[in-house]
Amino acid sequence: MSISGHTIITGGSSGIGYALAEKLVRRGGRVSLIARDPARLQRARDDLLALGAAQNTVLVVAADVMDPRRLDQAVTECEDVAGEAGALIASAGIVCPKFFHEQPVEDFDRQIRTNLLGVANSVRAVYTRMRLRGHGRIMIVSSGAAFVGIPGYAAYCASKAALRAFASSLRLEAKPAGIQVSICFPPDTDTPQLQAELPLRPEAARLFMGGSKPWPADKVAERILAGMEAGKDEVNFGLLLTVLARTSPALEPLLQSLHLWRTAKTKTTDTNLTDGSQ
Repeated sequence: MSISGHTIITGGSSGIGYALAEKLVRRGGRVSLIARDPARLQRARDDLLALGAAQNTVLVVAADVMDPRRLDQAVTECEDVAGEAGALIASAGIVCPKFFHEQPVEDFDRQIRTNLLGVANSVRAVYTRMRLRGHGRIMIVSSGAAFVGIPGYAAYCASKAALRAFASSLRLEAKPAGIQVSICFPPDTDTPQLQAELPLRPEAARLFMGGSKPWPADKVAERILAGMEAGKDEVNFGLLLTVLARTSPALEPLLQSLHLWRTAKTKTTDTNLTDGSQ
């Protein structure tokens, strides 16, 4: 069943959230974008209107997903203008790569709060309304990092993995009430957030993750919307992540052993090179 009507997107001012908004607008849908930065939201709205969208089909409201009271107000503002929201896409999230022993407590905690509690706050802001109406769709944007631990990404992986359990539990509560709860696990995606993240990515993480090319944001958005329309519980991307989604408990120990072997081999090679240069 196609997505029509009014969709609320948190983190919708850029990246995957914006790509989703663009696709929905091109289909003639109404979108409300919620994010922290009013200036970025306005630029996103201007870009969407430049595609030919009508003024009343694109609404932007500034709110932080970590402020549940303001988020609830933002959803009310969106529905007062654009009508009841038939769908929520919870796309807001952050990443701050750094080894655990080097990362400030605030940066670690901020990732957990934003990526997990921020999603819960976003869902909570629409959930009661959807239950009263007896229908609705919720898509949670997690990450392929939910399936395996990655060096330098302890907080990020933990927060994204927790979203899978959250979605699974919520689905059992929501389905009898007529609400579809889905979750997706995108790979590295070509977004402003990735461009800011890459210079901070530890070499150990690069070694573990390999050199796969990031997906274009519009292709990720296309897959997410197709999954929502098909009523899928989980949406995966590419062969490796699809396999990991189904077999990560068995494969992760092998991936970890391989990474540790590569790391030890690299250190040995570096030591030999250093010794030979003296």
